[in-house]
Amino acid sequence: MRRVNLTVRIAWLCLAAVSLGILAFGAVVAVFPPDGDAGLYLADGLASLGLGLFGMLIVLVPFRRRERWAWYALWFYPVFWVLHLAGNLPPGNDHIHQVVFIVLSLVGLLLPAREFLQVTGGSP
Repeated sequence: MRRVNLTVRIAWLCLAAVSLGILAFGAVVAVFPPDGDAGLYLADGLASLGLGLFGMLIVLVPFRRRERWAWYALWFYPVFWVLHLAGNLPPGNDHIHQVVFIVLSLVGLLLPAREFLQVTGGSP
């Protein structure tokens, strides 16, 4: 029982870090848009704020309750970051943050996978 709690705790902390990163990026872009189309950057910043906040809420409530749908929904994170990396999308040119977020989201989803996918008792 103790091992299960530790794996889920590590998992939700990894996923919360990804959510926090997206949330922080959105706040910075919304408040301090780079030179260029300020309206577009504001929209991107607000969308990132929403994505980070929504993801954080899923991580902190249903994921920590071990609700299977939350585990499936959070697979959006590694898909998002892989597409972000493959598309060579900003911010920055080094893309290290994208690799870090891919690893964190995969650890957060694969580490507790057995617990989320185990078949519960009951008859059909």
